[in-house]
Amino acid sequence: MEKLVNIGQSVQIKGELTGNEDLTIEGKVDGKVFLKDHNLTIGGNGRIAAEIHAKTVMVIGEVVGNITADDKVEIAATGSMRGDIVAPRVVLADGARFKGSIDMDRKSAAASQGTRPAAPAVEVAAGAMSAKGAAGA
Repeated sequence: MEKLVNIGQSVQIKGELTGNEDLTIEGKVDGKVFLKDHNLTIGGNGRIAAEIHAKTVMVIGEVVGNITADDKVEIAATGSMRGDIVAPRVVLADGARFKGSIDMDRKSAAASQGTRPAAPAVEVAAGAMSAKGAAGA
């Protein structure tokens, strides 16, 4: 049975948060969050000012800081993020707020296979963000 841990709305954490299980944060965290091989959900009441590293990150609340995910970062329609994302897959829902950069480079996977990387998987809902310039230009 997989464990799911909740940090409630009234909880505030300052410092480094690490763990080996999935986590949902509804409170406030200031510092670093590291969940190797596990999922992190920032709930609708969650307010995070931290560097984040996890397998997948779902932002429903607010994040200020950089996110590194081994699998995917998803920012929901109610989510807000200011910072940089490094992940092979990124989803920005219609209405999501995002300011920062996205790096979806899969160099390590391509180097091990000896082939060119496949096109990164990006899902951007209509009106979610705008970009200047052309890819590959």
